[in-house]
Amino acid sequence: MAKKQENKGLDTFKWVGVSARGKRLEGELTGTSIALVKAQLRKQGVTPSKVKRKPKPLFGVHTQKITPKDIALVTRQIATMLMAGVPLIQSIEMIGSGATNKSVGKLMEAIAGDVKAGQPLSTALRKYPRYFDDLYCDLVESGEQSGALDKIFDRVAIYKEKSEALKSKIKKAMFYPMSVLAIAGIVTSILLIFVVPQFQDIFAGFGAELPPFTLFVIAISEFMQEYWWIILIIMVAAGWIFKEAKLKSLKLRDANDRVILKLPVIGMILNKAAVARYARTLSTTFAAGVPLIEALDSAAGASGNAVYRYAILDIKAEVASGNQMNWAMRNSKIFPDMVIQMVAIGEESGALDDMLAKVATIYEQEVDDAVDGLSSLLEPLIMAVLGVLVGGLIVAMYLPIFQLGSVI
Repeated sequence: MAKKQENKGLDTFKWVGVSARGKRLEGELTGTSIALVKAQLRKQGVTPSKVKRKPKPLFGVHTQKITPKDIALVTRQIATMLMAGVPLIQSIEMIGSGATNKSVGKLMEAIAGDVKAGQPLSTALRKYPRYFDDLYCDLVESGEQSGALDKIFDRVAIYKEKSEALKSKIKKAMFYPMSVLAIAGIVTSILLIFVVPQFQDIFAGFGAELPPFTLFVIAISEFMQEYWWIILIIMVAAGWIFKEAKLKSLKLRDANDRVILKLPVIGMILNKAAVARYARTLSTTFAAGVPLIEALDSAAGASGNAVYRYAILDIKAEVASGNQMNWAMRNSKIFPDMVIQMVAIGEESGALDDMLAKVATIYEQEVDDAVDGLSSLLEPLIMAVLGVLVGGLIVAMYLPIFQLGSVI
């Protein structure tokens, strides 16, 4: 495998040089460093005399981010063109020139330049690990070695499309309840800070003792009025600290992964998604000719959860020692019986990649159905939560008014 290179990002460089015939040339080229741009120019027959990074505007034009969806689309476009018989370099250049996202266009231009200079496509892709991970590059390299790059790109495109669809479903499952709870918190805070004090002024002239529930809500309102900014700062700081701690602490990330798998409903969806990722990754890599041990390494990295990552690494160790994969999966005690049985059938029949693809399709559909079911389940639950919060505040404020007759 080619050596990984650090991703320094893409920049535009202005250059001046001399061609092989002594003609002065100048232009712009996209790359990661001055040294690499000079090397690229020399491979194109140009002797560079001056190369400098093109300065960015002071109030620079906003550049679009390259998202995983963009990479999935690019992969599908390359697969389609290669299968239609379009040469590789021409395919990459056409995709770059036609990209609506200018950052994608620059990325494709840089990759096309490297391939033109004689580098294998997999080596050119490894320069940008932010966009093309090890699994992607390894599959492309296997396609180059087998001479079936078009078929490999088709498999990678399917893999990326399925992975992004699965991520989208998981985000939908997590975002919906979180957003509604956030809105409920904001509405409740507004009522406590701005609305309850208006009623408090009215109650001041009642001359009678207020109901305990009303006094409780007023106490919360007074606390919120005085300390709302401290609460907000604490919440933001806690969120930032937790995010930073997760980035720096493997133990915290692993503990978080274990906890979320045990959450009601959400945990079930995440378990199914992890199984789907495992099966889809193994199916894609194994069918591309990657040895099973290396394929299991890729599946562990793509599982998206520490519990499954460690289990898959244990499976890899057992398979490396001579055990069948279905027995190793059974010993891990986290995979459903149906998945283990289908893997066993695939191993016996010699069609493991097909069986894993079927497992992935089944579990991706189950995730889709579970997310739809979650939305239907949460709608009445969310209405009930909002009703209790807002309705409770209204009742607390109107209780003294209902008792006004007895005071008179």
